[in-house]
This record gives sequence, structure tokens and C-alpha cells, in this order.
Amino acid sequence: MSTDNNLTLTVKNALIFDGSSAKLAAGSVLFRDGNIEAVGDVSPQGNIIDAGGKVLVPGLIDAHFHAYAVGLGGLEVERSALSYAAIVGAQRLGAALHRGFTTVRDVAGGDIGLDRAIRSGLFASPRYYFTGPALSQTGGHGDPRSADVDICFSHGHMCAVVDGVDNLRRAVRDRFRTGSHAIKIMTSGGVVSLTDPIRLPQYSAEEIRAVVDEASRRGSYVAAHAYSPEAIKHSIENGVRSIEHGNLLDRQTAALMAELGSFLVPTLAAYDAMDRRGEALGLNPISQRKNAEVLESGKAAISLALDAGVKVGFGSDLMGELEDDQLTGVRLQIEAAGVLETLRSMTAVNAEILQNPDLGRIAPGAAGDALILDGNPFDDPAVLWDGQRPRTVIQHGRIVSDAGKQ
Repeated sequence: MSTDNNLTLTVKNALIFDGSSAKLAAGSVLFRDGNIEAVGDVSPQGNIIDAGGKVLVPGLIDAHFHAYAVGLGGLEVERSALSYAAIVGAQRLGAALHRGFTTVRDVAGGDIGLDRAIRSGLFASPRYYFTGPALSQTGGHGDPRSADVDICFSHGHMCAVVDGVDNLRRAVRDRFRTGSHAIKIMTSGGVVSLTDPIRLPQYSAEEIRAVVDEASRRGSYVAAHAYSPEAIKHSIENGVRSIEHGNLLDRQTAALMAELGSFLVPTLAAYDAMDRRGEALGLNPISQRKNAEVLESGKAAISLALDAGVKVGFGSDLMGELEDDQLTGVRLQIEAAGVLETLRSMTAVNAEILQNPDLGRIAPGAAGDALILDGNPFDDPAVLWDGQRPRTVIQHGRIVSDAGKQ
């Protein structure tokens, strides 16, 4: 197999998952000038890969990624030197790409400088969508201060504390001025924040509607961190499009999400990793207790959402050293939803969340992102999540990784 990164590439003799269909199609895929030109009975051209009957899927999408998450939260993350966070972020992004994630959505962090470096080709990275620092009320999930810390905090690399309708409108407008793809808000308590109960809704209805109004007029949308039925309902009734986490979802709220066309982006990897590794890495005992509250309910939430007709995406939400558990999240979601729905979540559904129909599918005219797996995931699901199995990553129609260990 040649890995010469020229502008024309053919993958032949593949079994193709197109991003949605349950049936794999035998054939070839022709990539030219960064896009997919033809699929099916294709005359091989340019650089040729003989897949030998292996399965080719669209490049995977992680819709809940954190490039600047250099630790497990708190002021050490928000106030660390941005130069350090950017270098660590570049490494985190490169590692995700080599696992097969050719696109990520950074929903709490990122900025136009990191985006510019990626677009300039300064380092290997997935396609990068960022929201900038997430918006939090005082004492909300994005406020990193413990109750006994007497310091001012307005913003950091991942979160900003913004209260009031007018201030939120100004903050949202500035996010879009500086290149944000969408807006992230915190509408319930969270695991790593120390002063807020997980279940209680955050931000007033007026504040949420103001953020949604500003985003909608820019042709964008709002994603909300929310766990409980109360917080999810509070978010989606006021226009939020994408619910992040949603672990405590109930059947009635799932039905409302389906009715309003809201998406669910579960992040099972984060809770599993914090449960197994958090204490050793210094995760605050308060956060450990909160994590235990939502750990077991995450898989059930996915089932409830799918049963109700909610479109379910995929995210990892891994902080600090836990970032290498990204593929574990794939295994956990397969256990909750099965192989087909998980593949759809990581491809077509996440592309819809990103509002980019060129991503998440294998079809003429689509973006030239794909992943060749070492086997058929419908027969052997481990080929999707076992990082020791060989995989070939194609991005912009070029081979970017062809290693056996990820």
C-alpha cells in the first residue's frame, strides 16, 4: 500500500457504510481534490489502496471535544497559560485524528487562533468547529470557584461567567465576531463544578431565549450542558437545539425533545473514565460523588432518546489525561445503542448537528474523509473501539494515518 499523499486516491474492494444505510455496499471510492468524486464501480486512479474486503466508513465526528482541557477542571485549567493550553490542545487534536475522528466540535473552548493554525496546516488536526468559552451564570457549571474561594472570575479558556440578558447578547455577538461555530451555555449543574446541584436548571428563560435569538439570527444554534429532565425541558422549550450529556433524561422529556427536534449528544466516555481514573488523577471528592450520580444512567438515556425518535449524536467530553479514553466511548455507546446507531451517531447525525451535509457520508460530492477498519464492525464491533487494531484514516482525500496502534 502506498501512502503518497497526492490529490487523487482510490480505495478499491471495500465494503462501504455510507453513513446511514444498514446494508454495506461492495465497491470502490474515488477521492479527488479533497472530496469524494465517485462511489461504486470506479476505475482506480492515482494512489490506490486495496481494502481487501475491509469496511470503509465516513470519517468519525466527535461532537463534544475539549482541546483546551489540560486538566480535570477548575482554575488550573481556566487560568493556565494559553500558550500551554494551545500546545496541549494541538496534541489532543492530533491524537483524535489518528484514532479516526476527522472532525470535532469543541463545545467549551477553542478560539480563532487555534482554528487559524489548523487551517494553515501547522499541525495535523481534525476539522475543527469551536464555540469559544461556554457561557455560565454565576455559581453555575462554568464557574470554577469553590465556595470558600474569594476571587473574581469572569472568563477563562473554556468557560465565561456572564449574567443578564444584555450581557449575554453582547457575549454571543462577540463569539460570532471571533469565529465561533455555535454557542454553548450551561443550563444545569455539572460534575466538575463544585457549588451547583446537578439537577437544578440554570439561567432564566429570558436569558436562554436571548442567547438563542442572537444565535438564530446568525444562522447558528445553541448547545446546552444539561443533565436532568427539568434542565433539559427548560433548555429546549426556550430554543436550545443540542442537549449535551442528558444522563438523567426521562421518557416524557425524551418525547418533548423529539417533538421539538432537539438532538442529544451523550458523553459516556467521560463518566466511565472519571469513575475508573479520576481519584488517582486528583479529581475533587465533590466531583467524584457527582459523577457517581450520573454514571449509570447515561446508557439508559440513550435508549430512551432513540425509542422516542430523538436523533442521538456522539461525544467524548474527556478532560486532562483522560483524553486517551476516546475510543472507550465508542464501545460504551455500542453497548447502549448497537453498532448501526452508533455509527450513524458518529457520522450522519453529528454532521447534521454541525449543519454540514458534506460530512458524515460516503457519496459523490461529500467531503473526502473516511476510515478503513480492520474488519466488519457488524460482525466484530471491537474494530471500531480497539485502538490496537489497524486503521487507515483519510482526510481531505489524503491518507493521514496508517498505523496499527492508536
